[in-house]
Amino acid sequence: MTALTVTTHAAVRTITLSRPEVRNAFNDEVIAELKAAFEAAGQAPDVRCVVLAAEGPAFCAGADLNWMRRMADYTRDQNLADAAQLAAMLRAVYTCAKPTLARVQGDVYAGGLGLVAACDMAVSVDTAHYCLSEVKIGLIPATISPYVIRAMGARAAHRYFLTAERFSATEAHRLGLVHEVVSADALDAQVDALTQALVAASPDALTACKQLLHEVAGRDIDHALVDRTVQGIADIRASAQGKEGVQSFLQKRKPNWLV
Repeated sequence: MTALTVTTHAAVRTITLSRPEVRNAFNDEVIAELKAAFEAAGQAPDVRCVVLAAEGPAFCAGADLNWMRRMADYTRDQNLADAAQLAAMLRAVYTCAKPTLARVQGDVYAGGLGLVAACDMAVSVDTAHYCLSEVKIGLIPATISPYVIRAMGARAAHRYFLTAERFSATEAHRLGLVHEVVSADALDAQVDALTQALVAASPDALTACKQLLHEVAGRDIDHALVDRTVQGIADIRASAQGKEGVQSFLQKRKPNWLV
């Protein structure tokens, strides 16, 4: 039985966690399916952006209990291999060639925060709670930490990694972990507004812009970085979609990716 539901409508690929009976917790099978789904979405020519959604009252509760029971008897080498699969899945979400958006309809715990943070954008219902609960059971949020720290900042991470406190959607928004907090009734409208903005943009420019963000964020503004930005704008100006976009703007018409 598949753990995901994948649909595409009007150039938006929606990948839905479909295990509400276990609060959409993930195990090795779910991790493999998520990795494959995001890799496929990134390569699909009919897809402009990707929404990560979930069914049921929780978005993702982190690790599945049965999976955790199996891990309890793993050797260190087995744990290394297992963690590497989770890390590869998170990287597939983060580096997906298409813009990604987390539609958070419920609570997010532990590894689930990694999924939210690995997406480019996140919209949350105002009733959702967040918790980096790992230290309560003797673990650490190691594999998700690069994405969560980038999203919420190191100072906030010091608090919530160490205390394992629950925090609200409002706090997640204040920290930058999520971009919008809305009522349940307004969730789909806000997600649609963002996906429509993405669908209207140049597909090639979106891919190049994601690469730019990954290469520039957090870097020192040195000669190498400035040179990267100069090459980036020169390359996109000379590209087919770059030329088409500028011409369509000057001629006051729709660019060909919208026709």
